[in-house]
Order: sequence, then C-alpha cells, then structure tokens
Amino acid sequence: MGVWRKWVFPAIRIVLVAAIAAALVKLAFFPDRDPSAADALVPTGTVVEPDVVVERGSIANDLRLDGTVNADAAVPVKAAATGEVDEVFVAVGTTVTAGQKLFDIKVANEVEPVETVGEDGVPVVTVPKQTYRYEKVLAPVAGVLSSLDVIAGQPVSTGAVSGQVAPPSFNVTATLSPEQQYRLASAPTEATVTITGGPAPFACGGLTITTPLSGAGGGDGATGVSTGVEGSGTTVRCAVPGDVRVFPGLAAKVVISAGAAADVLVVPVTAVSGGAESGVVWVLDESGEQTEQPVKLGITDGTQVEVVEGLAEGDRVLQFVPGAAGEAKQEACVSSDGMTWCGEVTQ
Repeated sequence: MGVWRKWVFPAIRIVLVAAIAAALVKLAFFPDRDPSAADALVPTGTVVEPDVVVERGSIANDLRLDGTVNADAAVPVKAAATGEVDEVFVAVGTTVTAGQKLFDIKVANEVEPVETVGEDGVPVVTVPKQTYRYEKVLAPVAGVLSSLDVIAGQPVSTGAVSGQVAPPSFNVTATLSPEQQYRLASAPTEATVTITGGPAPFACGGLTITTPLSGAGGGDGATGVSTGVEGSGTTVRCAVPGDVRVFPGLAAKVVISAGAAADVLVVPVTAVSGGAESGVVWVLDESGEQTEQPVKLGITDGTQVEVVEGLAEGDRVLQFVPGAAGEAKQEACVSSDGMTWCGEVTQ
C-alpha cells in the first residue's frame, strides 16, 4: 500500500496534468480548421423595410377625450340702479325662477330748481319736493339663490354684484390638444358622453371649443406685458340634458364624431410624413426603389388616414417614414436563406 501512495498515484497525477496541458496547447495554438468554414462567416442576410399595400376601407374620425362633470357657473345678480335698498323679498337658499323679484332699490328722481319772479320783481328759486321711484332687481336665471349681500337701507350702485344664482344645470368639459384640433375639419355641435358608473351614454349638446386669447388672463405684474401662457389650453364643453342625473366631479368619457368615410383609400399614419391636409409617403416600385410622393389627406382615426389624392389602390408604400425618430418601437424584417424574421426595433 505504501508503494501505491509513494510512487503509483503521484505518477498517475503527473500523466493526467501533462495530458490536460497538451490539450490546452493544441486548442489554443493549433485548432482544427475547415477550409469551407470561412464561407460561413460571410453575412448573407438583408434588412427589409416593411411596406404596406394601399387599400380601400372605412374610417371614422372619433375623438375620445377624458372629461369631468361640472356644475354650471353661478350667474351674478347685479343692481339695476343707483340708490339704496328698499326691501329684500327672497332669502338665501330659496329656489327662484328667472325674472323673479329679489329686492328693489329706492332711487331719487332728479329734481331741478324752479326760478320765479316775486311781487317785488326779485327772482325766487324754488326747489320742488324730492320724489322717488323703485327699481326691481330680478333673478337672471332659474336656480337657487346662493348669496345675496344686501340689506334694507344699504346704498348700491348700478351694475354692482349683489348676489349669485346657482342654476340647476351641469356641463361636461375636456381638454383638447393642439394636435387633436387638426382632426376637427368641421365644427361639431354635440358629443356622446359616458359617465363612469352613471347612466347610459347620452348626447351632450351645445358643444363649444374655446381657446383663451393671449392676454385674457392679464399680464406680468411688474411689466404689465402679457406672458401668453394663459392662452395655451383649449377646452371642449357641452351641456348635460336636464333629464340626465349627474353630480359635479364625476369622470366622463367624451366622444366627438368629426366625420366618417367609407370605401376610401387608407394607409397607416406611420407611413405619412405630415398628417393634416397634406403629407408625403414613400412609394416602392417593382424593383423596391423608393420615391417620395406628395399626397392630399382626409380624415384620420389616429391609426389610419384617408388619402384623397396622390396614390392609387394597390400601390406599395413604406410602413414607416424613413429616418423618423422612433418614439415607439417599429417593425423591421431580416431575410436570409429563404427565411424571414420580423421584430421590433427602435430607430
């Protein structure tokens, strides 16, 4: 046993270490080379930019916005004359009708002195007795008298706000981005509104689209120069029908139908440089050569756009604008050995 430990096992270890070292030297400095393997290192794949065929289809230009239900703004009650309050007829919190008398104002009539000549021929000036008239102040709209800041005997002046009437009506508002405004080729008059957790979708009429004018919110306090910031938001507003029960603060989905077209030429919006009224696409011929083609555009649904002029049915165009910055991933295809793989890439 001592001989094995002293001579045999160490000899076996030396042989194994030598064999491993020889194998590593062989792999590192003398690898087996197949002369035909060099051809396998030559790339054979080609990058193919995806294209689409111009087809006919239907398109609906529906703008979908997130909105909010709001109570209509209170309408101010304004003094109808200059004088003093004579009598208040309605208390705060009372439901009033349009044209209902809220209070009246005691107004002094203008008095002109009368000049006469006495028996001795001396002129005499006589001031007639002061007379008064009473001007009614009426509710401007139907609703609840939410405030009334006058008492009997209080002096008031013409046009001074004396109270507020809150109407029992509601509206839905949503914000419209500048890009979405391009999709409104016409001026819609109503929208379809769905209240989250509320009644069935309903038509919301009296649709208005308002962009505040620059300077409408005042100017810089130090210079008096308008900053222009206040005119940057566009608001869509429509009136909730009186028979629809809603509450302020409810979330709403607003759909504005801005036109539809059937049996028209359509392409993906990603294929067009530009998107409002006119643009450019890249047409492929039979050999795959790309040519810029100006086109006239119609309505869009945000995914596809109508092509009015510039293309014919069956034309092939690039699916993505060449060189466009890839905010989102785009699709590209690689072909090799008769097989094609497609995947998403970012330009």
